[in-house]
Amino acid sequence: MSTLDEDIRPVVTVTLNPAIDQTITVEALRPGHVHRAGAVRRNAGGKGVNVASCLADWGTPVVATGLLGAGNAAAFEALFAAKGIADRFVRLPGETRVNVKIADLAAADTTDLNLPGLTADAEALDRVRRTLRELVLPSTPVLLAGSLPDGLPADSYATLTADLRAQGARVVLDSSGPPLAAALAAPDLPFCIKPNRHELEAWAGAPLPATADLLEAARGLHRSGVAVVVVSLGADGALFVADGPALHARLPAVNALSTVGAGDAMVAGLIAAFGADRTLEGVARLSVAFATAKLGCFGPNLPGADAVRALAERVELTTLQ
Repeated sequence: MSTLDEDIRPVVTVTLNPAIDQTITVEALRPGHVHRAGAVRRNAGGKGVNVASCLADWGTPVVATGLLGAGNAAAFEALFAAKGIADRFVRLPGETRVNVKIADLAAADTTDLNLPGLTADAEALDRVRRTLRELVLPSTPVLLAGSLPDGLPADSYATLTADLRAQGARVVLDSSGPPLAAALAAPDLPFCIKPNRHELEAWAGAPLPATADLLEAARGLHRSGVAVVVVSLGADGALFVADGPALHARLPAVNALSTVGAGDAMVAGLIAAFGADRTLEGVARLSVAFATAKLGCFGPNLPGADAVRALAERVELTTLQ
């Protein structure tokens, strides 16, 4: 079993389409009915911001960049100040989008309503590229995460990946749809991707109902040049494909306060494990532990490191030949 001690290395996260997540908790969601909310929370979010927040809780130095609306940046600035995250976001006129998330306690599920946000252009992307040239050194872990704002072409992540690979960075990509497809069709591939089942099916253009189907698609991506392919399976854990045998990792079900951001927490665990040069087993243990630990917290937060390490020791691993 791999050690859970860790060398801390700086990480850069890139979020081109961040959001303020407004989570509304209801006892049971019934479409067409009036509901009384049990609680309302507002968190600065977006995939890369959520990952940065979880990494900061773990103790990893993080620099966050991307595109942010100047009109409502205060929530993000407060999060970065509270967690010691270095803020290198490019400010644009206007407001960052708001995502409404309805947490259904009875079903232990969340319904998302993503509102429109900023419109960006080539100059905005170039400002992010210039920022990354200042931040990134060889071996820097860089996360490219989330959707793209209106105005940016689908190959924006492919463009950034090519830049970052030329700088010697290790790129983790967590996106979906056309941006993911464009990045996977480009000559310079990311080091790691983490699609969920539906995102992998969308990329493959066909249903992948069985574990063997998911594995074959993931192994195909690995053979094409993606070093690590992780397929998240919600409550059933995740599949991990790299050199050697694949792994299925999972933890027993826990009582979830909020499933919002669990996939982002898994990505944070992946990056933390890569930074410590762990084996695939160590990567699987820590990333699943991050995702499970986040279920007990509202917002993009983790409990103490000891609690996460204890979960990592309990992760159930199955080798898939």
